[in-house]
Amino acid sequence: MKIFRLIAAVALLTTVAILSVSAQQPKPGASAPAAAPQSNAAVPDSKMALIYSEAFTDPKSGILRFGNLLTTLNREFQPRQTELNGLDQKIQQLTKEINDTQAVADPKTIGQKRDQLEQAQTDFKRKSEDAQASYNRRRQEIFGPLQEDIGKALETYAKARGITVIVDGSQVPVVYASDSIDITKAFIADFNSKNPATASVVKP
Repeated sequence: MKIFRLIAAVALLTTVAILSVSAQQPKPGASAPAAAPQSNAAVPDSKMALIYSEAFTDPKSGILRFGNLLTTLNREFQPRQTELNGLDQKIQQLTKEINDTQAVADPKTIGQKRDQLEQAQTDFKRKSEDAQASYNRRRQEIFGPLQEDIGKALETYAKARGITVIVDGSQVPVVYASDSIDITKAFIADFNSKNPATASVVKP
């Protein structure tokens, strides 16, 4: 039985906007130019792309470093998971023994089992909460650098291709978008080619 989730959900970029804006500053003492009529306002050149960040975590077709880091994280916490599984089994066993024998067993014996059950439940709750908190902290330590690398790589990828806005379809509802603007697979392939899955992991 899984006591706490050994799945890392990395919060990636929701929306990335890469805009290039330039404006002439007025000379000292010069009056500000009058605002141009709205009808004559220049329309900035823009190119939008769509990406689905949830695909980054796919174990087969996603970002390779993610799978490697997730395996490392889960391996580090496997001993705690095993301990919690053992406590859970003890709780189930004591509960069954009490329910099956309370009508015929010695009240003192039942009382002792109830005390053991209560202690096991207390230990389970405390250790589960501690394990989950430690897991969340360690997850952030491990995946934080990857998140930063993905953000930088995505910006570089966009600038190199003249993309000014990238929308994350995993975070923002998209009513319709042509497949031609979906850069998910292309970006993942580009990132994997430049970032080996065997990159070092931050030590606890």
